[in-house]
Amino acid sequence: MIPTRYRRLSGPLLLLAALAAISGCGDSPQGGSDALSGTIQIDGSSTAFPVSQAVAEEFRKEQPHVQVNVGVSGTGGGFKRFTVGETDISNASRPIKDSEREAAAANGIEFIEMRIGTDGLSVMVNNANDFVDCLTVQELNAVWKPGSTIDNWQDVRAGFPDQRLRLYGPDTDSGTFDYFTEEINGEAQVSRADYTASADDNVLVQGIAGDRGALGYFGYAYYQENQESLKVVAVDGGDGCVTPEPSTIEDGSYKPLSRPLFIYVNSSSLEKPEVKAFVTFYMDHGYQLTEEEGYVPVERSIYEANKAAAGL
Repeated sequence: MIPTRYRRLSGPLLLLAALAAISGCGDSPQGGSDALSGTIQIDGSSTAFPVSQAVAEEFRKEQPHVQVNVGVSGTGGGFKRFTVGETDISNASRPIKDSEREAAAANGIEFIEMRIGTDGLSVMVNNANDFVDCLTVQELNAVWKPGSTIDNWQDVRAGFPDQRLRLYGPDTDSGTFDYFTEEINGEAQVSRADYTASADDNVLVQGIAGDRGALGYFGYAYYQENQESLKVVAVDGGDGCVTPEPSTIEDGSYKPLSRPLFIYVNSSSLEKPEVKAFVTFYMDHGYQLTEEEGYVPVERSIYEANKAAAGL
């Protein structure tokens, strides 16, 4: 299940909205003159998806005639669309790469980077796993590095049982994949390839939850939403085992897998009233909604600085 709140209007409210539309007196929920229309295209990170989706749902309550489409093609996949002008906003679980900046510039795309929160990239095993509570960065590297042939838990650490090990993780278009491989393997995009890969974190959740020998990773919010069927593993980055949770993600003690979340906004899209209103709404409500979706929001002053950078 996607970790976000799908709130819908009740029957009476739908009836009122329909009557307002028929009467022509209510282009906005209050019948005012500030009603907007149009379509906003968002794509990118599955990790940042829940926040943008939650913002879109709340925004639609105020502007029901604006369609906000939020896709999930991974950070890299989102940037491929964003840098050619196909989308207005790109969700990202890593900063934009130089090559992506160059692609945007070549296509005349100017943009504004907006930090929205922090995630603790989380390592997962099946809930029935009773022998692993913590893994070191070195052990994770031994499993995930290119050329690794480890396929049994007994080869991860002496004392682990003779049990088949099967791996689950994001695909190569994912910012989560980029971040994990850079921090664990020393270089982004460098990883063994023989694992179950998906751009949809829910597929990974289901795979790990149904496989007693599983080991995988994805964003913290997806663990929070599915913690009854998954077991999170602490990571030892050199200073002892630390479990991801809001406090350790925020203070940086969960290392090296705490990472930033962003949205990137096409500057020309901000000339459209509906996009300008949406981004303003995002920055005004981002703190609360980022927190509600299981991530650590940035300081409120950062949201204000984002607005200033965009001239909002």
